[in-house]
Amino acid sequence: MLKLEDNERLIRVGAGKPAGELMRRYWQPALLSEELPENDCPPVRVRLLCEDLVAFRDTDGRIGLVDAYCPHRRAALFFGRNEECGLRCVYHGWKFNVHGDCVDMPNEPSDTPMRAHVKILAYPTIERGGVIWTYMGPHAHMPAPPDFEWTRAPATHCFGSKTVEDCNYLQAMEGGLDTSHASFAHNNHLGNNNTLRNMDTAPRADVETTDYGYRYISTRKVDESRRYVRIYHYVMPNQQMRGAFTSLLGDGHDDDPHATPKSDGHLWVPIDDEHTMVYNWACGRDQSAPLSPEFRDRWESWAGRGPHDLIPGTYKLKCNRANDYLIDRKIQKTQTFTGIKGINTQDYALQEGMGPIVDRSKEHLGSSDKAIVALRRLMLDAIRAVERGEKPPGLDPRSHRNIRPYDAIITGDRPWQQAFAEELVAKW
Repeated sequence: MLKLEDNERLIRVGAGKPAGELMRRYWQPALLSEELPENDCPPVRVRLLCEDLVAFRDTDGRIGLVDAYCPHRRAALFFGRNEECGLRCVYHGWKFNVHGDCVDMPNEPSDTPMRAHVKILAYPTIERGGVIWTYMGPHAHMPAPPDFEWTRAPATHCFGSKTVEDCNYLQAMEGGLDTSHASFAHNNHLGNNNTLRNMDTAPRADVETTDYGYRYISTRKVDESRRYVRIYHYVMPNQQMRGAFTSLLGDGHDDDPHATPKSDGHLWVPIDDEHTMVYNWACGRDQSAPLSPEFRDRWESWAGRGPHDLIPGTYKLKCNRANDYLIDRKIQKTQTFTGIKGINTQDYALQEGMGPIVDRSKEHLGSSDKAIVALRRLMLDAIRAVERGEKPPGLDPRSHRNIRPYDAIITGDRPWQQAFAEELVAKW
C-alpha cells in the first residue's frame, strides 16, 4: 500500500504541486503533428498539466503554444485568426507571435507603449517523431530536447496516436507497466494454452534501476527448455518502451498484428489530476520493417483505438464508462476473459473503473507488482530531488537515446543479457 500523503504527492500535477513540478522538468507531448497539418491552419485547444493552452502553426511553420486567453479581456484565443506569423484575437484584434510577444494592437493608438509591455504566456516547442513537445518548467533548467530512437526513425517506419483516458495519469501508467495482467485482461482466446501469455500466467518479474528510470524483465516459461523473455524500459517520468514481436508461437491475437518486428510504447501525459492523454507509438526495428498505413490501421483497430473506435472529431473512445465499454457477457463466458473488444479498451475499463483517483492505501501488492513499487519509489525520490534543487533522473538524452526494448524466446540457460545484447541497442 501507499501512504495517503505520498499518494497525494504523486497524483497532483498542477503548477506548484510536487508531481506537477517534476513533470515540468521534462519535455512533454502537447499534441500530435497531424493536429496542425499545415501553416496558418486553425488553432487547437490543449489542456496540459492543469493549464489551458492553444497551439498554432504560423506562416513560417513555427509552432506556438500559448495561454488560451487573450491578456486584454481574457477572450478565448481558440477562436483567433491564425495569419501572417501570429494568432490574432477576434475580440479586439490583438495579435501574438509564437514567443508570446504582442505584435499588433489595432484598437489602440499606433504609438501606444502598451504593446512593448504586453506579453502572453508561451512555452517552447519542438517537433519530433510526429509529436509536438513542450517544456513548461523553469527556463534555467530546460534539458536537451527528446531524442528517443522512435523520434529519429523515418516516417515510413514509425507512427503515433493518442487517446483520452478519464483517470489520473499514475493509475494509467501503472496499468501499462504491469506485465502479468496481459494473461487475464488481454486473454482474447479462452482455453487456448498455446499462446505465450497463457502458457505461464505468473511471469517472474525483475527490475534493474538505470540512469533514465529502470529496465523491467518479464520471464515466462514456455516448456522445460525454453522461456519467453520480454524487456521493457521505463523512462522517467512517464514513458514505457516494450518489445512487440511476440507472434513467435502465435500470440492468439486476431489478424496477428505482432507479425511485424517492431518496438512500441506509451507516454501517459497528465491533462489534469483526473484525465490523461495517452500517446501511443510504434517503430519498425530496421530498414526491412516499414510500417505501412495498412499496418497502422490494423494495429490501431486491434488495440481498440482505430479511426472507427473514436468519437468523431475527438480522441475519445466510443466504448467508454458511460456505456460500460460495450461489454458482452456472452462473449465473456465463451471467448474472451473480459468480454470487451480491444486491448486499449480493456485497459481503460479497468483503470477508469477504479475511479478518477484510486485510493492506494487500500491495496495489497504482491511479487508481481515489483515494477509498480519501483515506479512509485523512483517518482517520490525524483520529487524530493526537485524540491532540494537537484536534477531528477533521465533529463540527459544520452542516458536513453540508445536503448531499445525487445522480446523473444530463449532456448537453454543462455542469459538474456547475452542473447539480446545486439537487439537491445538502438539502430535508428
